[in-house]
Amino acid sequence: MFFVRPIARDDLPVVLALSERTGTGLTTLPADRDRLLQRIERSLASFDGAADNATACYMFVLVERGTGAAERVVGISAIEAAVGLREPWYNYHVGTLVHASRALNVYTVSPTLFLSNDHTGHTELCSLFLDQRYRIGKNGALLGKCRLMFIAEFAQLFAPKVIAELRGRLEADGTSPFWEGLGRHFFAMEYSTADYLTGLGQKSFIAELMPKHPVYVNLLPASARDAIGSVHADTAPARAMLEQEGFRYEGYVDIFDAGPTVECARDNIDAVRRSTVMPCTLGEQDPVPDSLTDDVLWLVSNRRFAEFRALVTAAPARVDRFPLLPYAAEALGVGEGDSVRAVPLAPSER
Repeated sequence: MFFVRPIARDDLPVVLALSERTGTGLTTLPADRDRLLQRIERSLASFDGAADNATACYMFVLVERGTGAAERVVGISAIEAAVGLREPWYNYHVGTLVHASRALNVYTVSPTLFLSNDHTGHTELCSLFLDQRYRIGKNGALLGKCRLMFIAEFAQLFAPKVIAELRGRLEADGTSPFWEGLGRHFFAMEYSTADYLTGLGQKSFIAELMPKHPVYVNLLPASARDAIGSVHADTAPARAMLEQEGFRYEGYVDIFDAGPTVECARDNIDAVRRSTVMPCTLGEQDPVPDSLTDDVLWLVSNRRFAEFRALVTAAPARVDRFPLLPYAAEALGVGEGDSVRAVPLAPSER
């Protein structure tokens, strides 16, 4: 079975191995042992209640539990409580400039890129990565949406606006069309190097070298223009999942690969708004195959902070007491009558 729990210090080796397989473009999960350890320590401090809003980070891992107590970490995701309060948070806002001359009868509308810090203080969903071998069933949805259940349960810890910066389009050789068309003219380094330095927190070079004036999109190569707002092939499912939950692209893109930032008001996120708190009841029999029942898949979490757990399980579409089999109750750490938070996994079934 699979479930989600907060990251532990002992998870560092396997998380480092996962980060080495992410490729470029996932700056919040750098393949650097010291940086990852610092982030894990920050997450542990956050779950201990010892981090302020500017530094709070909540990291989760997807675990496969086999026979006995053996566990295998196969994926990771995280929430940054408030971005940009300690290190500057940069992106481009896709805007418009109008040039007009009545005397010459000329009127032109030019899309532009403005360097922005508009998302400072917002909560960010980040660091979503699932081992290729485990991209089956509902593992991706569980790993991504468990964060929404945590936000729903502990809303006071998070900003009124939640964002997710999605990885932008890359070529097969790992190069970024947008970087080649724009960034390379201002940074004497490869895209992968700039991406790596950003992941290490070395962001001062961005402010020092990026153009402060608007960039006219029409002056960029066609490949760079086409990349604005486009996502990496591996990121398309994550974008679809977030859009189903109410996130929308509002014209902000990453300064390196032009991947879109999607955003939603915290209380308007569908899983946050529609999740329900109810008591659970324990059963003793294996479930009837889904094809023979009217059950739907539910996302279920306990209501604990440092011992947060979440999983996906089948249950009737309408319930007042959530039915859990013993193995699921054990994974969540709940017993008969304890309250859980639950929501149908698919927005269409809520």
